[in-house]
Amino acid sequence: MSIAVWPAVSACDLRLKAAETQARELQWIVEETLEICRDLKHGLDDCYALLAPIDPGSTLVVSTPRNEKVKGTLTRVGTRIVKGALNLQLRTIPAQQLTLSQNDVIHIGALESLHTHLTQATDLLSITLSKPQDPRSLASTLSILADSITDSIALLKGPPLDKPDPGWQLSSCPSHQFQPVAGTNLSIYINIQESCIVVWLRALEPVDAPVHFGMKLGLAIGTFRRLEHDEMDIVFKYNTRGSDSRPRSARHTPEPRAPSSAFNETKDIQEVYVREKVRIESADPSLISLHSKLSFLSHMLVQTRRNLSAVMGVDSDD
Repeated sequence: MSIAVWPAVSACDLRLKAAETQARELQWIVEETLEICRDLKHGLDDCYALLAPIDPGSTLVVSTPRNEKVKGTLTRVGTRIVKGALNLQLRTIPAQQLTLSQNDVIHIGALESLHTHLTQATDLLSITLSKPQDPRSLASTLSILADSITDSIALLKGPPLDKPDPGWQLSSCPSHQFQPVAGTNLSIYINIQESCIVVWLRALEPVDAPVHFGMKLGLAIGTFRRLEHDEMDIVFKYNTRGSDSRPRSARHTPEPRAPSSAFNETKDIQEVYVREKVRIESADPSLISLHSKLSFLSHMLVQTRRNLSAVMGVDSDD
C-alpha cells in the first residue's frame, strides 16, 4: 500500500498546507478555550456570591460535643463574624458568658485572602474575554487562574488537622471585641479547617506567674494534675493585643506601619503556657458548597490547559 499524496504536492506546498492547518487548529482551540473561560467566569461569580456579605448571613452553632464546656452561636456575613455569644465553663478559668461587641466584627484572615483571590480571578477573566487572545497569552492567563484557584482551595482546606496551627499566637481576637472584656488569660482564635469554621479557646498562664505552695505540693504528691493536651508545658510567645481587626479589601494595599507600632507589638508579646485548650468545629454549608465548586472549576481548568497545550505542541505543566 502506498501513502503518497496524489496528486503530488511539492515540499514547499506541503509545509504551507501544514502551517495553514495548524493555524486553523489554533484558532479553533482558542475559540473553544474562550468559551470555557466564560463558563469559568460564571462559576467564579457563583463562588463570589457564596462569600458575599449578604444579610442575615449564616448562623452557626458553636458547642462542644458531649459536655457543657462551650455553648453558643456565631453569625458569619461574608468574611466577617458580626454576631457571637459564647457561654464558657472551662476548668481552669471562672465560668463566663462572652458576647461580641456591637461595634466590632471579627475578620477571618483565610476568608479575606480567599475573597482577594476570587476578585482577582474574576477581574482577570473579564479582561481576557474583553479583547482578542492569542494562544500563548491565553495559556499564560490560564496558568495564573489555576494558581489562584489552587490557593483558594488550600485556604478553605486550612492547616492540617494533625498539626497545631501557630496562628493563634499573633492573630487571636482582641479582648476588647467582647463584652465583658475577655482577659489576656483567654485566647479566642477563629480560622478555617476543612471548609468549617473552627474556634480554638486557650486558657493561658504567664511563664513568670507565681506558683502557690499549695499547688506545688499538690503537683508533687499527685493530688493535683494539670490538664493534658498537645500544647502543655510548652512556652509560647503570645501577642496580648490580638490581631489587627481593621476592615480589608481585595483592592486595598496595607499602609506601612510606623516604627512605634512595631515597638508596641514587641512590648505586647508575652511568654505563656497553655493550661487548657478546647477546639470547636462548626460546619458552614456555604463554605462546603464553595469548596465543591472551586474543586470542579479546578478540574475543568486542568483539562482545558491540557487541550490547549496539546494543540500548541508544548508540554503541559499540570
